[in-house]
Amino acid sequence: HAQARDAVCSALDELNISEDLQKIHPEMRFLKSRITNRQQYLQRPDWGRRLSDESREMLETEVREPADLCIVIADGLSAQAVNQHAAPVLSKLIPTLRERNWTLAPLCVVEQGRVAIADEIAFLLKAEAVLILIGERPGLSSPDSMGAYLTFRPRPGLTDESRNCVSNIRPAGLDYGQAAEKLFYLLMQMKARQLSGVNLKDESPLLGE
Repeated sequence: HAQARDAVCSALDELNISEDLQKIHPEMRFLKSRITNRQQYLQRPDWGRRLSDESREMLETEVREPADLCIVIADGLSAQAVNQHAAPVLSKLIPTLRERNWTLAPLCVVEQGRVAIADEIAFLLKAEAVLILIGERPGLSSPDSMGAYLTFRPRPGLTDESRNCVSNIRPAGLDYGQAAEKLFYLLMQMKARQLSGVNLKDESPLLGE
């Protein structure tokens, strides 16, 4: 219980995340939701789904070409999870995407963010799809579990049926290589079939086969 409580109160380590990822994808943006403290985050999930005015204005002023994918990292309910697992997963996924000529928007790191904030970010950055890595609600045996949510043609106002989810990403669950493999499969299917969510089924072979 103490580990789960500590995970919920943990803080996003932007410095280490950026240092780990800059060699892979040096273009980064550091953003905030409308939440100003952790207590507010737990009480007002709706504010965690929207960018702060300052962050939104920053993205609105960018002039850039559309991209295939926007990747977002958010603390969610366990910053500890993304601090530990986001960079290792992306260090495997991003090179594979580049080999397939995917274009990437700036990597966005968000404080006090919920899943849906990724839709607003990707919409502003003109990305065709978005992937958000976010700390999941801690369980008594897994305070460091990270989830991934994928959406095709993201925009503000979408709900969960528009997204695909990969959960329990951590060495003791779905390990980094397996997670990157599954995310790559889903992204390729999204692009090929032009959809995501309940209409996109994960028909990838069982991991390890």
